[in-house]
Amino acid sequence: MEKTRILVVDDEESICEVLKFNLEHEGYAVDTAFSAEQAMTLDLRVYSLILLDVMMGEMSGVTMAKILKRRDDTKDIPIIFCTAKGREEDIVGGLDLGADDYICKPFSLNEVSARVRSVLRRSEAARAAKEKPVRIEKGPFVIDMEMKKCFVDGEPVELTKTEYEILKMLISHPGVVFSREDILTRVWGSDVIVMDRTIDVNITRLRKKLGKYGYKLVTRSGYGYTFEP
Repeated sequence: MEKTRILVVDDEESICEVLKFNLEHEGYAVDTAFSAEQAMTLDLRVYSLILLDVMMGEMSGVTMAKILKRRDDTKDIPIIFCTAKGREEDIVGGLDLGADDYICKPFSLNEVSARVRSVLRRSEAARAAKEKPVRIEKGPFVIDMEMKKCFVDGEPVELTKTEYEILKMLISHPGVVFSREDILTRVWGSDVIVMDRTIDVNITRLRKKLGKYGYKLVTRSGYGYTFEP
């Protein structure tokens, strides 16, 4: 499995070395640059996170961050500012630029590790949300997840919220058998009390609304329900 790549940009080589050593110990692949100018010569697209010092030589970390946030190929790379400027207005200004976090020097290595993990988790969640499909197409069925609607042979089918969620779940996983408990947990939530009969009734209604394709919602006796494409 390829390691998550992090770039550390700081004009103090000792800080770069310490951060590199500790982050590599955490399992990351880490590169360093001793100026913003040097960092800008790299292929920044390969990095999942940039730890960026604010006060450096001719090009500050703030200037570099502005450039990255304007470029389509780097605007989504999360940035953590590392700086000795710890006033509230400095922190707010950095976050307003698009930085994902702000660490004040001197910092503890445990704090850096925790903030890196947190920012990477948020970044991964945001990326997954962007990559999530907005339409599911299976044969005559189209589930539009933005409109929250189902279409069969191009015609809209009026579904209740519960019916829509059940159908979306089944169509999203063709051939997978979902028990009544699975459906209950995914559609109603684990803290809601619903009788098995309620799930059966919703499946029966769905079959009727899907007309000649209702047979694709298959009952597996003793197991649950599945969608067969």
